[in-house]
Amino acid sequence: MRREEVSAETWLVVGGRPAATPGEPLNVPLVAASTYTHGSERLYTRDDSTVGWEAFEAVLGGLEGGQAVAFSSGMAACAAVLNQLPTAASLVLCDDCYQGVAGIAAEGERTRAWRVERLPVADDRWVERAASADMLWLESPSNPLLEVADLARVCGAVRRPGARVVVDNTFATPLLQQPLHLGADVVVHSATKLIGGHSDLLMGAAVTANGDELQRLRDARGLFGATPGMLECFLALRGVRTLAVRLHHAQASAEELAARLADHATVDRVRYPGFGTIVSFEIGNAGSADRACESVRLIRHATSLGGVETSMERRSALPGQEHIPAGLIRLSVGCESLEDIWTDLTAALEAASEETE
Repeated sequence: MRREEVSAETWLVVGGRPAATPGEPLNVPLVAASTYTHGSERLYTRDDSTVGWEAFEAVLGGLEGGQAVAFSSGMAACAAVLNQLPTAASLVLCDDCYQGVAGIAAEGERTRAWRVERLPVADDRWVERAASADMLWLESPSNPLLEVADLARVCGAVRRPGARVVVDNTFATPLLQQPLHLGADVVVHSATKLIGGHSDLLMGAAVTANGDELQRLRDARGLFGATPGMLECFLALRGVRTLAVRLHHAQASAEELAARLADHATVDRVRYPGFGTIVSFEIGNAGSADRACESVRLIRHATSLGGVETSMERRSALPGQEHIPAGLIRLSVGCESLEDIWTDLTAALEAASEETE
């Protein structure tokens, strides 16, 4: 079945499945193999992939409107894209972005003379920079301030020859936005998060509709060995099957939680873009936020996001997050009952408030 024949929700279930053969598995099974018997195009896993990679790539590529390349982590996918930049290239990077990406950019400045400029996600200068930069790198919504870019305007802007627009679509997922359809050249994902959805794997992907870009990504994966494991691919494929159901439930809860937090006496500010499963909110100072995180019982005090379990953390506690307000908490909403999450969250906020007084 082709992607264009069905809705995105149906494609999540039917995409990448083996042919309907009597007596054969409905799902792509785990194939533990590094090398194959001569006589076909598949000889060695690092270069020629596995059926597990291919199934996952078919599902994600179909959702994004391109072809996907699976990597061992989201960072590996980002590195494969960024490291295509030549010496002295110009990179425009959103100022509120994943710190691993900022780290690669800083390394490029030190060792390859990259010219790196950081801009707020919603800054009007993105369109202007498209005419001069070699690469524009956006996260939308951003992490963790949840600012939203005008992707249609940036992706559709006039660019210098060879310039590329890259969008990290981890937070929104292809169910909420498809940057390739807006004119982006590459989309990257940390499949560790919402795509996998169960906090039990490390994996990434890059997606493009350009054949030359696709080959460069595959070459980079094979050359530098950034290949995903067979179990990770199996888990990511199983996890993405339920993405629509998980996202629908968690997003509905996130919308309601954002509204309730905005009315809570101890909350100074709520950041929520109106879609997605992440809510960031600010309370008091670093001490207040730490106490709230330490007081939860149902919600998990943990890093990362996108799992079936609700989690939260004070983001400025991590290195390289100096631009984030000290009391900001990033809440990743999961699939528990909304009222149970709210009961736990309000109790934690009250505990933090009582200790402050």
